[in-house]
Amino acid sequence: MSPILSVRGIEVSYGTIPALHGVDVDVEKGEIVTLIGANGAGKTTTLRTISGLLKPRKGSVSFEGNDITGVKPHVITKKGISHVPEGRGIFANLTVHDNLELGAYLRKDKVQQSEYERIYTLFPVLKERIKQNAGTLSGGEQQMLAISRALMSKPTVLLLDEPSLGLAPQMVQTIFRVIKDINAEGTTILLVEQNAHMALVTAHRGYVMETGRIVVTDDTKALLASDRIRKAYLGG
Repeated sequence: MSPILSVRGIEVSYGTIPALHGVDVDVEKGEIVTLIGANGAGKTTTLRTISGLLKPRKGSVSFEGNDITGVKPHVITKKGISHVPEGRGIFANLTVHDNLELGAYLRKDKVQQSEYERIYTLFPVLKERIKQNAGTLSGGEQQMLAISRALMSKPTVLLLDEPSLGLAPQMVQTIFRVIKDINAEGTTILLVEQNAHMALVTAHRGYVMETGRIVVTDDTKALLASDRIRKAYLGG
């Protein structure tokens, strides 16, 4: 069975500066796959290329067997890939409810009340904040809203870029528990995360990136047990 999402040999540059050198990533339906690596390794660039925000110089991205290389971001979202960017990107001057509604903007079907209830089950605090402007939420609540807004587009694959960035440890635990719940409900996830330990204990498989290249790939148990990975990314 072919992967639901497949990245093949992508090369991306920012101006004359190369950022990705022939990156290959596969994600199977139902998996959580994580990309780990130091700052500047190319993790965010990989996600931005998949979601259409960047166009590769070489290589291809395919989704459900169809080539989506260079397709516009809103078309990719309609096809079933939602991207929660680093820094969350919520609409701070709109209410929580308005942000959720905008998440469903590209859909042709009607949003059901049960979909809002699903969000409130995943993140009960958002129900309490539903009429508040998103800019008044805490960092953790804004991250919850960013993930929830992406879920409103009913994605098949969810791209998460640094969901724990800047959050208190307790909030990090909450976010990662919900990531597992979302996956258990059937959403495939590609996760970029600076907190390598949390990423590896949450995901099924991992790719390690260094200076725009994939240098190691394995299931997460093997990566957690690797001396090289422990020393480089897990502080051990």
